[in-house]
Amino acid sequence: MGRSVLVTGGTRGIGLGIARAFAEAGDQVLVVGRDEDRAREAARDVAGMEWAVGDVADPVDCARVVERAVRNTGGLDVVCANAGVFPSSPLVTMDPEELGRVIDTNLKGTVLTVRAAVEALTLSGRGRVVITSSITGPLTGYAGWSHYGATKAAQLGFMRSAALELAPRGITVNAVLPGNVRTEGLEEMGPDYLERMRAAIPLGRIGEVGDIAAACMFLAGPGASFVTGQAIVVDGGQVLPEDGGAFADPV
Repeated sequence: MGRSVLVTGGTRGIGLGIARAFAEAGDQVLVVGRDEDRAREAARDVAGMEWAVGDVADPVDCARVVERAVRNTGGLDVVCANAGVFPSSPLVTMDPEELGRVIDTNLKGTVLTVRAAVEALTLSGRGRVVITSSITGPLTGYAGWSHYGATKAAQLGFMRSAALELAPRGITVNAVLPGNVRTEGLEEMGPDYLERMRAAIPLGRIGEVGDIAAACMFLAGPGASFVTGQAIVVDGGQVLPEDGGAFADPV
């Protein structure tokens, strides 16, 4: 499509899957991460993909990577605010510093990334923002992730107000809410967790990064030009059952 796309947290997992999908569609993609080696590896051998090191919690870094994307391609059309962390901490033993890191990356990082990109997205004439939220927080809860869930719910509050503010500029702001998606982080949860989650998903499988990337591509594309302030759940039906997870056998 020939657009300029910025993907934060684009060096692994869902973010890397999103970045690759845009690059394979012919877009110029800049992936951003905090680890230089991982960022360099993510962009290696992928046509149309470049990398930059940056911390989304730092407004200077956010401005710098937006400038880099504009300098590389002459503009910026799409921002995928995907950077996020999800350490597990019971509420009663949660380290306040860890709480701060989760808020800084997941919520503050989303706000600062979008804020830094507003002018470039306005000049694009087809500006799109896609936020990676989660079912955890907006729709469900999970023990040990109270800080994570709080930030993911807060992202949707930001999304709605930002959508109103940026609509006059022709910029849409939407979110994707992944369920359980097969990434390095999910694999680290162990086989018992994976099987328990798979059994709770009506479609009978753990999600793939391509499932999330496809939703992002839709929200960033011309078919969603009249869609803003909306959240798309991509979870295989995990949040649907009313009876604690049981669902009808396939017919």
